[in-house]
Amino acid sequence: MKKFIVTGLLTVLLLMAYLPSYCWGFWAHQKINYFAVFSLPPEMLVLYKPNINFISEHAVDPDKRRYAVAAEGPRHYIDIDHWGEYPYDSLPRNWKEAVAKYTLDSITTYGIVPWHVQVMLSRLTNAFRDKNFSSILKNSTELGHYIADAHVPLHTNSNHNGQYTNQKGIHAFWESRVPELLADKYFDFFVGKAQYIKNPGEYIWDRVLESAKASDSVLSIERELTKQFSEDQKFSFEERNGVIIRQYSTAFTKAFDEKMDGMVERRMKMAIFSIASFWYTAWVNAGQPDLKPLSKQKFSEADIKDFEKLNSDWAPGKKMIGRQEEDF
Repeated sequence: MKKFIVTGLLTVLLLMAYLPSYCWGFWAHQKINYFAVFSLPPEMLVLYKPNINFISEHAVDPDKRRYAVAAEGPRHYIDIDHWGEYPYDSLPRNWKEAVAKYTLDSITTYGIVPWHVQVMLSRLTNAFRDKNFSSILKNSTELGHYIADAHVPLHTNSNHNGQYTNQKGIHAFWESRVPELLADKYFDFFVGKAQYIKNPGEYIWDRVLESAKASDSVLSIERELTKQFSEDQKFSFEERNGVIIRQYSTAFTKAFDEKMDGMVERRMKMAIFSIASFWYTAWVNAGQPDLKPLSKQKFSEADIKDFEKLNSDWAPGKKMIGRQEEDF
């Protein structure tokens, strides 16, 4: 198992040198899942804390799956502006009603993240009821990923990478460059204790609407700030995992974060709280099973083979199925 973990980490570091960041970026997704663990009650910490490295490192598994599974992409976003104007009342929040009104293909084309979060919550609840070690950890980890994606403004806008406004690259800038450069030094990730969510569907839709409302600000602030920076001031060349890449400069990144009044930090903190609260809600709805007997269990050989296959599906030179990384 130790050999597998070390090999997995080396693979992640190697592949990160070749692939661009997207969907919060690997670093941010892992940080968000990591800090969510500390908001859990002691009865859950007994299982989650010993497995915090898995929960953190495998937070990016859904992104890797986008290279192998055609249905995976739409689970990460919703181009909600396609459905009219805020608060997008023409789009039913209930899945069956939405499909009945607009057809499955149409709904799927523009993203399904708020609905998929609820599917994952149901899977995690069942895993707790079954006291299934592997299923609890895998579903917790992946549920965290989709919830975090719902907190990203540009995951809720059809202009998701500024491709319609000559702002290509803004997606990874907001969700990867800003947190990777500033979070460790300036962000405070203390969010308090997880809370029970009475209506998970309403809760996740509220977070999506918050993201959608913020997306226009993300685009307009970057556009206005660009007018104040020359090309060589806006971008710089930096080494990342042994590779020299063109990157948004430190000065531009700090100015962008300041103009947004700490939006990235706020959304990361809300994502952390939301994830912990969804985990807690699943556990409560399952009857608050005793997790202590599971705390010393390990993943099976079949599980490890699945993880290895996922890594092999995600490799340098391969393209995502559906919306490509350069589009993000």
